[in-house]
Amino acid sequence: MKTRSEKIQEFLKGLHSEIDIAYFCENQEVNSYDDVYTAIEESNGFDIEIIYSRAMEYLMNNDNSLRESLSIASEMGFELKNLNSETLASLLASQNAREEFSALENEITEFFNELEPDEEEETED
Repeated sequence: MKTRSEKIQEFLKGLHSEIDIAYFCENQEVNSYDDVYTAIEESNGFDIEIIYSRAMEYLMNNDNSLRESLSIASEMGFELKNLNSETLASLLASQNAREEFSALENEITEFFNELEPDEEEETED
């Protein structure tokens, strides 16, 4: 029989995301959506870096007007003189990764709500 931790890791590996959610939660005690989000955030898992060769393509496919990426940069305090395609693409990809993960909130919450505690954990109380 699988342990609770093994069930959690198996579930996280099965989630469809650009982020390796299971990797960022390995060796972490996660018991909720918020725990998973925090584990990824604290490990900089949402920080996507896009290099120049892909930056223009990413922006053309995801924000060809640059409106969204410039808005993100502005919210984060960037000055126009410090922006380039790599920065804009990376900021946008990071925001998209957070949004993609947020879309999994119900699925993750439902999983943890239905997950039974390990027998060992039950006897410790």
